[in-house]
Amino acid sequence: MEAKKLDNFSIKEYLDLEIETNEKHEFLDGSIYSLAGGTINHGRISGNIFAELHVNLKGSKCNPINSDVKVYVESVNSFFYPDAMVICDEIETSSKDSNSITNPKVIIEVLSKSTASYDRGDKFFLYRQLESLEEYILIDQYKAQIDIHKRKGDLWKITRVSGIENELEIEVLETKIKLSEIYDNVKFE
Repeated sequence: MEAKKLDNFSIKEYLDLEIETNEKHEFLDGSIYSLAGGTINHGRISGNIFAELHVNLKGSKCNPINSDVKVYVESVNSFFYPDAMVICDEIETSSKDSNSITNPKVIIEVLSKSTASYDRGDKFFLYRQLESLEEYILIDQYKAQIDIHKRKGDLWKITRVSGIENELEIEVLETKIKLSEIYDNVKFE
């Protein structure tokens, strides 16, 4: 998803823009980025991972949330729309926007050609400022490959699972999801 950038906005102006346009935008400390539409594969993968998390976590203290809800990272004054996230226990929201979550335990992004380096680099750096975040998961939409970043104290351990026959283990949620379910009906280029 490619983004268009607008600069020098307050949080109030950003939130007003979202209400007025009924469109999603990300906010990075004064800059607003309009989010472009995704691919069919991106939509399928996002839906599949959300559905699998919903089924696997039913009855637990953890709940998945789809890409309609923002995350606010207060220390960097930024709002994002992850493709999916999981909150455990009570939801905590921002004092600046009561519809923005501040305590995700897991954040999931589906990589696209235009955002992959940003999702792996700067966006990951910003997400790491969330004290609650324990796992950051990046799902490739062009091949059956997922990178899992796990917080270990002040460090992050990165592992990769590849191959449609394997499973994604989300350690903090004590759950496993088959890659064949995550990539169900996905057509690789």
